[in-house]
Amino acid sequence: MIRTVDSPTHVSAPVLAAYSYCETVTGQQARNFAYGIRLLPAPKRRAMSALYAFSRRVDDIGDGELADDVKAARLEDTRALLARVQDGAVGEDDTDPVAVALAHAAQAFPIPLGGLDELIDGVLMDVRGETYETWDDLKVYCRCVAGAIGRLSLGVFGTEPGARGAERAPEYADTLGLALQLTNILRDVREDAGNGRTYLPSDDLAKFGCSAGFHAPTPPEGSDFAGLVHFEVRRARALFAEGYRLLPMLDRRSGACVAAMAGIYRRLLDRIEREPEAVLRGRVSLPGREKAYVAVRGLSGLDTRRHTSRLTVRRRA
Repeated sequence: MIRTVDSPTHVSAPVLAAYSYCETVTGQQARNFAYGIRLLPAPKRRAMSALYAFSRRVDDIGDGELADDVKAARLEDTRALLARVQDGAVGEDDTDPVAVALAHAAQAFPIPLGGLDELIDGVLMDVRGETYETWDDLKVYCRCVAGAIGRLSLGVFGTEPGARGAERAPEYADTLGLALQLTNILRDVREDAGNGRTYLPSDDLAKFGCSAGFHAPTPPEGSDFAGLVHFEVRRARALFAEGYRLLPMLDRRSGACVAAMAGIYRRLLDRIEREPEAVLRGRVSLPGREKAYVAVRGLSGLDTRRHTSRLTVRRRA
């Protein structure tokens, strides 16, 4: 069982200011993440915002316009900052609000901060321009940049006392992160190609005649692009199904947060499946009202109850 540590009732003004900065970053830059964490009580919401702000900083370095050697140096500087947080060497008067907020969150909750080291490792893979031959190869990258975030988040959520199978909660959180990341990869194939990046396994690209890449608003000539997308969608759905085993282990509001974030991505996956070539013409997204609807469903517990009932049926079978 993974329990959260009760946050102190009093949070100092400097720490609250640091959290406020992180919440502003989250609100401005997190397209889907923010819908989920709004459903959390304030201490957990603040901690999740601190995790997001630090992760956003790492991602922005990797996605920026700096030379690769400068990016690598900046990432190592960020790793050194993380080490200071891990060592308890960041005080409330530190000039970096993200570090202050993350340090407080790590004191309030059992967050496995090593996951942020993994995130840095994953972004360094981007900086080096690594490609992936097989799904097993790509999973290593996905676990660094997304599975680790799932495990970090679980440190904030915790699991309910007596939750059945809670020892596997980190595994399910990791798998749900993989599902979200594979959905991102499908959504962004054209954008990533424009940035010189290819994430889908080369084995899969060759199987469906897509090895030429995605540099145009139409599929490569002679390819079965729809077949490729549907193949990867099935893989993502299997990951979602496995990762959703986490939901019954969480308290109501943490479960609502996860159900909202995962639900947004599952609906995005539905859209991609219905019209595969849309991802070559631009970014596929959900309107705000649909994201809000998914969040309400999460808070109502509909998705959690539906998944719990499915698990019960499977066990009886």
